[in-house]
Amino acid sequence: MTALLAIEHLSIAFGGLQVVQDLSFTVPKGRATALIGPNGAGKTTVFNLVSGVYSPTGGRILLAGRDITALPSRQRIRHGIARSFQNVRLMDHLSVVENLLVGQHATTRGLRDLLVPFRLVPNHRWRREAIDALAEAGLAAYADAGVGGLPYGIRKRVDLVRATLSGASLLMLDEPAAGLNPTETNALRDHLALLRGRGVTLLVVEHDMQFVGEVCEHVVVLDFGQKLAEGTLAQVQRDERVRAAYLGQAA
Repeated sequence: MTALLAIEHLSIAFGGLQVVQDLSFTVPKGRATALIGPNGAGKTTVFNLVSGVYSPTGGRILLAGRDITALPSRQRIRHGIARSFQNVRLMDHLSVVENLLVGQHATTRGLRDLLVPFRLVPNHRWRREAIDALAEAGLAAYADAGVGGLPYGIRKRVDLVRATLSGASLLMLDEPAAGLNPTETNALRDHLALLRGRGVTLLVVEHDMQFVGEVCEHVVVLDFGQKLAEGTLAQVQRDERVRAAYLGQAA
């Protein structure tokens, strides 16, 4: 299986604290990979390293075979990496479609593109793309609604649409199912299946093992910034080190 993302001997320390140490794993192209582990295992730090928020103290990050370790975060977006956050980062005072237009700035390459969403054109290309993406996700009815008044589950799915509008080949999701009720979780799962059908590769941090089992074929388990196990969910659940460190001896 071809790897879209390859993490090679990645390390980072903050002061004297080694948060990630000599970590290596791959994310197969076109598949969904879960990054799991107990709180403090280094999962979000890995996300921040891959997306360019942090610079590693050692190791490499390869995207489609290209070394992106030194690339700024904005350039990583242009090369096909997008992410959503555990805490939804939308602007409450704007409508849903306005939030998507602001998010599309990640694809701009010059002043002309930068000004596109604010031209006095009622149906410009970026707005049409945003409306189409909402319709595809079953969210067209919310296009002109104020984000601040929307249910949490809808806000999380709007955030997911925003992330995908950059044309990402790798979508990184930080606890996408957290705080969702069963109906919202099912809608999210269907939305991710839609993205997978379009060829988007997923890297997911998630604590809900049922959700992981339903969405992800490949699982990487971290503990104290190091890889404990890798394989299918069933395989890592049988690993004694995983059971002791994360899932519990009775899992």
